[in-house]
Amino acid sequence: MDLPNSVVISEEGPREGFQIEQGPIATADKIALIDALSNCGLRRIQIASFVNAKHVPGWADAEAVVEGFTARQGVEYSALWFNEGGLRRALAFGGKLTLAGFISLSASEAFAIRNLNRDRAGQLEAMRKYVGVHQEAGVPIAKIIVMAAFGCNFSGDVSPTTVVGTVADGLAVAREFGVEVRDVALADSMGWATPRRVAAAVGAVRDCWPDLRIALHLHDTRGQGIACAYEGLRLGVTAFDAAVAGLGGCPFAGQPGAPGNIATEELALLCDEMGIATGLDIEALIEAGRLAERIVGHSLPSAALRSGTLAAFRKRAA
Repeated sequence: MDLPNSVVISEEGPREGFQIEQGPIATADKIALIDALSNCGLRRIQIASFVNAKHVPGWADAEAVVEGFTARQGVEYSALWFNEGGLRRALAFGGKLTLAGFISLSASEAFAIRNLNRDRAGQLEAMRKYVGVHQEAGVPIAKIIVMAAFGCNFSGDVSPTTVVGTVADGLAVAREFGVEVRDVALADSMGWATPRRVAAAVGAVRDCWPDLRIALHLHDTRGQGIACAYEGLRLGVTAFDAAVAGLGGCPFAGQPGAPGNIATEELALLCDEMGIATGLDIEALIEAGRLAERIVGHSLPSAALRSGTLAAFRKRAA
């Protein structure tokens, strides 16, 4: 066991959550949730997607949301995009957003075809163009993201060997452009991760590149999310993505209604109970999660929204 002293939890609830909701979410409500999250001690919040509104109609108002939220000092706000058009839209907010690109590749070719209509060769060619455009715009490439790193609804299990090959592909693209990448995120896009699969994938990547910093993007599709996060903590992983109240899910996963990301407040509570610092105000996160439920108009997966923390019980028992 190699538990870290502290971790960084990056909040992705606004971006990932609002892209999958069936009904339209008012721009003002999106802004209200972002502003509430800004007061929870988070250091990184991903707030919007600059993507094609035909494919992801939930982010047709990306510009209005980014323009409307109130930035808090000390918080990095980011957005997501996949092509040059999205980058150009994001560049208009360079004074408000922390702009960075990512070499994003799927370990499952079937998922890449379903998600972005690209086979392996198409993914690599797209990433070469993507990196080149970002260099021309002066936007750094922050990390490699491996989607479907633990399994795929369309092609089945994904082996650690395949994950290693995907990371190698990403590093090769980076080298072509003289880009040094030190971070890689393993993403459980469709909820196939288990503690055993997490250990195998993290171990395989570390065996090949011991200097790479590994982050985990976990979904709770089958109730394994927090168990997988614990396994990541046990292995010394210090960076996680999460979503307040468990908002989100992948719109291209072929599993409508499945839970999304692990809940930020549940991960923070786990860390807190294990003596791992997050810098987060868990009570404020729970209130933000309840706000998210009111905004979307239905229950969200986080059990912490209903049960709260242990603080009140400890105070009562003292």
